[in-house]
Amino acid sequence: MEAQISWDDFVKVDLRVGTIIEVADFIKARKPAYQLLIDFGEEIGILKSSAQITHHYTKAELVGRQIIAVINFPRKQIADFMSECLVTGFADEQGDIILSTVERALPNGAKLI
Repeated sequence: MEAQISWDDFVKVDLRVGTIIEVADFIKARKPAYQLLIDFGEEIGILKSSAQITHHYTKAELVGRQIIAVINFPRKQIADFMSECLVTGFADEQGDIILSTVERALPNGAKLI
């Protein structure tokens, strides 16, 4: 288990629901990855992310899927792409990522509380 954090530490992490609206192969990534456009609703808008999720998901499967992402990390340059949020997931037994999702449809931008 990692070091304990306080409630104040946890609430600093802005986890939101977004819908993937576009997926492209990320050719310049060192490891197989997709470039995602994710709609987080009117307040936040559309953000870009790079995700190494090619093992379990095709591009067609991802469009329209709701995911959970951290939206308040600093932007990160990955090759020639600027990632604006961090899509969350869990590694399976082989280290391939399974996306964090919601059980039922939620409005884009809904915040984890």
